[in-house]
Amino acid sequence: MQAAGVGPAATRKALMVLQGIFSCAVNWGHVQSNPVVGVRKPSAKRQRAVTPPSPAVVERMRGELLAAGQLRDATLVSVLAYAGLRPQEALGLPWSNVRGRTLLIDRAQSDEGLKDTKTGGTRSVRLLAPLVADLAAWRLASDRSGADDLVFPTGSGELWRDYDWANWRRRVFDPLAASVGVSGMRPYDLRHAFCSLLIGEGMSVVEVARQAGHAPTMTLATYAHVIADLQDGERVSAEASIRAAREAEVSGKCPPRATPPPAENENPSVLGMGDPGLEPGTSSLSEKRSNRLS
Repeated sequence: MQAAGVGPAATRKALMVLQGIFSCAVNWGHVQSNPVVGVRKPSAKRQRAVTPPSPAVVERMRGELLAAGQLRDATLVSVLAYAGLRPQEALGLPWSNVRGRTLLIDRAQSDEGLKDTKTGGTRSVRLLAPLVADLAAWRLASDRSGADDLVFPTGSGELWRDYDWANWRRRVFDPLAASVGVSGMRPYDLRHAFCSLLIGEGMSVVEVARQAGHAPTMTLATYAHVIADLQDGERVSAEASIRAAREAEVSGKCPPRATPPPAENENPSVLGMGDPGLEPGTSSLSEKRSNRLS
């Protein structure tokens, strides 16, 4: 589990359960001894604070992908960083769940097929205007853009398997992260960018937690240092931060738009393109192997 990158808290819980199971098996006479009683659990010490990628870093990553003609991968980076989806949630996202103002998150990828989200719940995530434009460009370019199609399918149009993800990380994401100076970053770490953008707007811990899909206590524990750093600063809209970074980092590299981007105060309908699967204005993978999602 450690080699696969599973967090220490999850590893400790798994070992406690496994040790308890074998303890009962010994008492019931099914086994002679507990083979995991001596396995050391990872320390419960506090982990290093997260470092949310800035919009500038995200835009440098997007810029390199766009320059290489990898529009799907650039859009995937945008969704992870600017909607805060877990990787498996992004890979399980169908076009029908891309709404006018929100993304509906109600399923996730797994090696066995689509499954419930990590928390088992459903949530609506705010759809920032720059991400609307990114998704629109990708939908126009994709040959699989029906309501029931996946936003990010494999080359054959299927749901990603774990080995697809492992290959993508090794061949695309890891070299990309190294090229922009953030070696060691995981795709999951892009999720922190979205949360920090919301905190920078002055959004409450409860609302940030709702958008991210976890408990407020976890949000506070994870981003306390970010909140402290930004609480007395000027409030900046997430969309303005992204646009400023985009203008500075990838001006001229973005793919051409077939239609003008929506105005800031308009209901973005560019994603619909007349498709009834889009409804404007409406509503974990645990690491098990070294090629699991992270």
